[in-house]
Amino acid sequence: MKKQWVRREQVNSEIVDRLASELKIDHTLANLLVQRGVVSVEEADLFFNPKLSRLHDPFLMKDMDKAVERIHRALQNKERILVFGDYDVDGTTAVAVMYSFLSKQPGVDMSDLNTRQIEYRIPDRYSDGYGLNETTVEYAKKHGFTLIITLDCGIKANKEIDLANSLGIDVIVGDHHRSGDVIPAGYAVLDPKRPDCPYPYKHLSGCGISFKIIQAYSQTHNIPEEEIYEYLDMVVVSIASDVVPITDENRILAHYGLKQINSKPRPAFESILKYSNVVKSDKGNPDLYFNRELTISDLVFLIGPRINAAGRMESGKNAVRLLLSDTFERSEIFAKEIDEYNKERKLLDAKATEEALAHFDSGKISESAKTTVVYDPSWHKGVIGIVASRLTEFYYRPTIVFTKSGDLITGSARSVKDFDVYSVIEACSDLIEHWGGHKYAAGLSIKEENFQAFAEKFEQVAAAQISENLLIPRVEIDAELNFGDINRAFFEKLKKFAPFGTNNPNPIFETRGVVDTGASKIVGQKHLKLSLVQQSKPSFPVNGIAFQQADQEVLTKSGKPFSVAYQLEENEWNGKVTIQLNVKDIQE
Repeated sequence: MKKQWVRREQVNSEIVDRLASELKIDHTLANLLVQRGVVSVEEADLFFNPKLSRLHDPFLMKDMDKAVERIHRALQNKERILVFGDYDVDGTTAVAVMYSFLSKQPGVDMSDLNTRQIEYRIPDRYSDGYGLNETTVEYAKKHGFTLIITLDCGIKANKEIDLANSLGIDVIVGDHHRSGDVIPAGYAVLDPKRPDCPYPYKHLSGCGISFKIIQAYSQTHNIPEEEIYEYLDMVVVSIASDVVPITDENRILAHYGLKQINSKPRPAFESILKYSNVVKSDKGNPDLYFNRELTISDLVFLIGPRINAAGRMESGKNAVRLLLSDTFERSEIFAKEIDEYNKERKLLDAKATEEALAHFDSGKISESAKTTVVYDPSWHKGVIGIVASRLTEFYYRPTIVFTKSGDLITGSARSVKDFDVYSVIEACSDLIEHWGGHKYAAGLSIKEENFQAFAEKFEQVAAAQISENLLIPRVEIDAELNFGDINRAFFEKLKKFAPFGTNNPNPIFETRGVVDTGASKIVGQKHLKLSLVQQSKPSFPVNGIAFQQADQEVLTKSGKPFSVAYQLEENEWNGKVTIQLNVKDIQE
């Protein structure tokens, strides 16, 4: 599918000139800063040098004081506390942070496995479904828990929290999803997205909320904050995997979390990364453990899927056990098991994706439709979110993939850039039993007999709101760059814009008037290895790689000048490190 190149709006040139002069940096870099809302030396200092001291006061979050008071009372009175979280990366890291922190508090009794004061519970994706459920509330009552802390879920668990209240169990909700019309009657409901919450940053991950709770508790009870910074590695993994904006407070948390993973990875991450190509040794020695500095992308592609695989294929409890492992030897047992889950997930994902794509070939899905809604009762519930993402990439339109789940069918939704799929699902609520999520990703359950009616209404509502322009994949160009300006000094300054992610993407540059040197070739059948020069601005040849773009060889070998859109990255080969282009698209 041909992509549209969208060039970012021009920013104020006077501000760019002033910032370039004051910071003594290239105008292109100054322009990138202004695009990100950085317009002064002070703001640039905070952007390039994130400081933990600039984290927001956790007590600005509505109900935080009540949450801290209730947790302290429970700890002091030896009440049993059940920490409950979702089965994905965000939920399991959030639970691991809270459980680990509470377990270490003075006087907490964790000696007896059956009666320990703090316990955690992760719902089963298949028997329990998403979020707090009546089974968990009844389990809490039966086993003497008087406080439940929900993390990465709970903001819509009105019925379940009412049940807990009737049984004498208090519930603290720690969530970051959109609330319904009625806030649940929890003892404390922490969610920056609830309409009446004054917290200045609205985009924390579920694990980020867990961290803010322990930060508030630490401040109240004179616990040195350095003791809670050890959890920032789990926070950054949640930020990366849950695709929340890496801005403001998340940028600070991500910056220090990445530093921790790179300098002293906890056993869980050390053992997970053993199954990747970034590890120098598998001896369990963190010194010089990685062969390069890990980035947000590494967390997204190397750590996140493996943690997720536990909840998708077996149980999210296994992911929490891994995260809580205090030795490399113990974590290695769980990591190996989870890697096997991940391999199985890949096979099921590939099979379901192939079968879903066949719906198009068979004519079950209209090529002229604005959405894709597919259902097959045989698809594994644990992979439908991945399949939805793949279909969205392939056909580039809002997509929901459904499979059978007990008495209902469960769907996972994904959207395209700048289109709010959550509101479309909300508009179809008369046909939905349960739903929740974000602008770009959501989950829902419906009755099987309502599938066709839902699919038709979803298409109707979305088609009325989405423009044709949003149905064409975009390459967002940050700036135009000449090959002659690409050098080590420029690249080193560009690296300081990291960590890259949502709302702070790795910049994409455009270079025009490019020709092939004759050395470009197809590698691995699907990829194009490039050797380019800029015809209009003579320069040394620049190397690049265009993944999955072997078909572009016709254009690059035509002899005519063309344009490339790319990110800059380092490539290491035979001990030599060079700067290369990671080409996102090629156009005439």
